[in-house]
Amino acid sequence: MANKAAPDSSRRSERSRRAIFDAALALVGEVGYDKLTIEGIASRAGVGKQTIYRWWPSKAAVLLDAFTVDVEDYEQGLPDTGDLAADLKFVLRATADEFNDPAFQAPYRALAVAGANDEELSRTFVGRLLEPGIRVYVERLRAAQEAGEVDAGIDVRVAAEMVLSPFSQRWLMRTGELTYDFVDTLVDQVLRGLRPRD
Repeated sequence: MANKAAPDSSRRSERSRRAIFDAALALVGEVGYDKLTIEGIASRAGVGKQTIYRWWPSKAAVLLDAFTVDVEDYEQGLPDTGDLAADLKFVLRATADEFNDPAFQAPYRALAVAGANDEELSRTFVGRLLEPGIRVYVERLRAAQEAGEVDAGIDVRVAAEMVLSPFSQRWLMRTGELTYDFVDTLVDQVLRGLRPRD
């Protein structure tokens, strides 16, 4: 009689983890963050709620991991074609497309709201997602500064936030649409203030 291989618990755990992530992301879009529950996630994922509590302390922690597990890393940085305005517009247009996608909006907005009341969650979200994103803008602006496209006296961290903050504010507070025209105008106006002085 052939010996059967023992079940691979790590593969089973990874399948369960992925099912939990998929369930959390789907449910937050369907019912919103306030009505999202560990019980609901467990039921949708086909696991016991104790399985979830073994890995995460709260629904916010589940949602944060679910939302960031497949986020592309920022190793490649922003494109550098030698034209700072074109590079920033290219990336921000793609970002606008992403932020306008309902599948992206629901978990991101939920985490923003939860983070406003949970300092630890906010720190984790910033460290895992926001800070690496800001860093690639800082690096691209520093390269432009070294190339003479940006004034040598500019604080490139503040400059990166000048580009990103109005974008985030408009989306988060729903003060207007994230359109390509908005992105292009934002980049042009910010860069007007960053160019070298004669």
